[in-house]
Amino acid sequence: MTYIAKPSLHHPSLKQNKVGFTRRDYEGRISTLCAGCGHDSISASIIQACWEMDIEPHRVAKLSGIGCSSKTPDYFLGQSHGFNTVHGRMPSALTGAYLANRELLYLGVSGDGDSASIGIGQFVHAMRRGIDMVYIVENNGVYGLTKGQFSATADQGSQSKKGVVNTDSPIDLVSLALGLGASFVARSFSGDKTQLVPLIKAAIRHRGAAFIDVLSPCVAFNNHAGSTKSYDYVREHNDSVNRLDIIEGRAPIEIEQHGGELLEVAQHDGSILRLRKTAPDYDPRDRIGAMNFIARHQAEGEVVTGLLYVDPEARDFHQHLQTVSTPLNRLGTTELCPGTEALAKINERLR
Repeated sequence: MTYIAKPSLHHPSLKQNKVGFTRRDYEGRISTLCAGCGHDSISASIIQACWEMDIEPHRVAKLSGIGCSSKTPDYFLGQSHGFNTVHGRMPSALTGAYLANRELLYLGVSGDGDSASIGIGQFVHAMRRGIDMVYIVENNGVYGLTKGQFSATADQGSQSKKGVVNTDSPIDLVSLALGLGASFVARSFSGDKTQLVPLIKAAIRHRGAAFIDVLSPCVAFNNHAGSTKSYDYVREHNDSVNRLDIIEGRAPIEIEQHGGELLEVAQHDGSILRLRKTAPDYDPRDRIGAMNFIARHQAEGEVVTGLLYVDPEARDFHQHLQTVSTPLNRLGTTELCPGTEALAKINERLR
């Protein structure tokens, strides 16, 4: 496959963020996806979020599996660490990297085939263990690389481009993540950058397993009448429960006013999630309430988007295991090999 690299030279008038990078510095290679693919909109949202948050690209580790979605890390954050795993195995590779070095920001990008089928077991354990990561599923309901077969997230009764009707019950990754104990759960739409960019920012600030399911229509195989993952269907059936803004430290912020109650949720790093409720009776801190709300609206054919659940007191996997804070590659022989006496004590505790 031939790749076309973007020019490395930037116009001197491009605006820089606080760490001296322009938005172009957060881009990657030129996308080879179909024109109009929702995945490219998600890449643009990730680029925008990281640039606005003044994140140094080399502090990010991006990992993916197989599929159209898993190609996208090549299209953003070209100066970051990257690793493309085999089909469905992104979460375990990310877990190993995270345990070795907690100082990086871990971004896992996957698809509905990658996470809801062959990789569902990997998804389950990443959520329940509280891996400190941003897990984004680019969900289009089809296998785009193999000509549009239904994926496990395709809604029952949805029609393929050829007119075939899906008879299988779908897997709802949002409800699954809530049931598994994920401490940040959201859903968005690739065509709604105003909602998606703040959600990505909030997920980055969150400590613990942060999951975002992004409905991302496949323009080649799943953007027609009868598809429940098309642009038209999602726009017509989208029910947004809130609009999100981030306050980082004491920096001023301008917000777009919406009707409904204002809710502020403090995060562990001092940032504040400011939620303007569009569903006045919705509380994103209530896990059971979120699961019931999603189920009720699913029964009515509506797609619920926004920040669906957040636990401001969440703990991550390193905190659960009480591991050393220093990355393993900076530990010396004494720390890594404490000797036979220490090993004997560990073995004795396991008897």
